Amino acid sequence: MKKLCLPLFAFLLSLSTFAQSPIKVAFVGNSITQGPGRDNPDSYPLQVGALLGDAYEVRNFGVSGRTLLRKGDYPYWNEPQFQEVKDFQPDVVLIKLGTNDSKPQNWAHKEDFVKDYLDMISEFREHMPKDGKVYVIFPVPVTRVNFGITPEVTNNEQRLMLFEVVQKSGAEVIDLYTPLMDKPELLPDGVHPNKEGLTIMAEVIARRIRL
Repeated sequence: MKKLCLPLFAFLLSLSTFAQSPIKVAFVGNSITQGPGRDNPDSYPLQVGALLGDAYEVRNFGVSGRTLLRKGDYPYWNEPQFQEVKDFQPDVVLIKLGTNDSKPQNWAHKEDFVKDYLDMISEFREHMPKDGKVYVIFPVPVTRVNFGITPEVTNNEQRLMLFEVVQKSGAEVIDLYTPLMDKPELLPDGVHPNKEGLTIMAEVIARRIRL
């Protein structure tokens, strides 16, 4: 059997290494994404990772209480996780922000919501491969006012804005509103899904990513 020449061997080795590189998936969000802990297996991002398997490297960059709006009370933009997502150089980014933006002090700046969302997508794309995917997640329903979070904003007004974001950015969509729309019992405080709710979210997202 003939030995491969060194340049060809190196090239084939590089192809093999590249083929085995996991697809990097970054979850951006608030307390619903952070869940019981960024490294807790019950958090929906890590449940997604378990469902997708070893071909994917999934990281949870959720931060409780954060807003998409730059002028919000606690903008995600100001958190170290915002830079960590970019440093991760993900192949896939999933953004689930907006729930905390519905609080009155934040929604006072609603005219900036679409622009800030488009800017965030643009910043992430600068650190992704050309064929990378960004998903805009339509948040789970809010079933009653709690923590200052307002159902009328999240379930109606904001959803229309998210359609505009998707149209203008060319991002993909994952709808988490519909799967939990008729299951208020899975949102005990009206905002945060329980463990069963988080599992439903993970299953929906994993199926969508595999497409």
